Amino acid sequence: MASAAEASTSALGRSLDLLDQVDYRLAQTPEEKEEIYHLRYRAYLREGAVTESADQRVSDQYDDLPNSWTFGVYLQGELYSSVRISVLTSEWRLSCSAEAFGEILYPRLDRGEVIVDPARFVADPDKAGRFPELPYVTLRLAYMACEYFNADLGLAIVRAEHQAFYRRVFLHESIAEPRFFPGLLKPVGLMAADFPALREKVFERYPMMRSTAFERRMLFERSGERRSPSPSATVSTFERASIVPRS
Repeated sequence: MASAAEASTSALGRSLDLLDQVDYRLAQTPEEKEEIYHLRYRAYLREGAVTESADQRVSDQYDDLPNSWTFGVYLQGELYSSVRISVLTSEWRLSCSAEAFGEILYPRLDRGEVIVDPARFVADPDKAGRFPELPYVTLRLAYMACEYFNADLGLAIVRAEHQAFYRRVFLHESIAEPRFFPGLLKPVGLMAADFPALREKVFERYPMMRSTAFERRMLFERSGERRSPSPSATVSTFERASIVPRS
């Protein structure tokens, strides 16, 4: 029987090939968003993380904030997984991790740090088994966000049983013990990695985490005008916060 490390290495190798088939889509239309909210519900329900509900959807107040991007990961035109990326700055401080662990994150934002907060990572419970590499492919979006927004810190808000994956792949360390979060039945802990210090080490171990400037711009500049602080604004939120994307 293959060890966990061997299985992980095999999945990673396949993920390089899978990238050619993956379509990352920013959820913009009501239909795209609802598909993802229903996916969250099915994934959380299967894990026992939420109770049954009549509307069979999971969304929250962070989904449509100017500093959040919700992506669907599609294979052969079908939605397989999703993750929401929130970018925290001294100006934009709203995300689920900031709410749950504000006493840890707000002082860092006060110092001018940029923090990428991926959350709501879910995979279709009926499809995920076909592609063990799906977590790598999905969370690559978080790494691209760290690169694009010049992040100082990359977060992971996860349950205890999932922390080993983030520690192994992204070199995250636990910075807060698990807590209960509104709407979830299981506690989540906070993990973090110093992105500038660790990015090259992650790239060496997991080359598929690399991306091009073009790919990052296509994903994160797509809705720049819509995500301005007001309809009349002429610069994006992140230009106002003096975040200069990498070229």
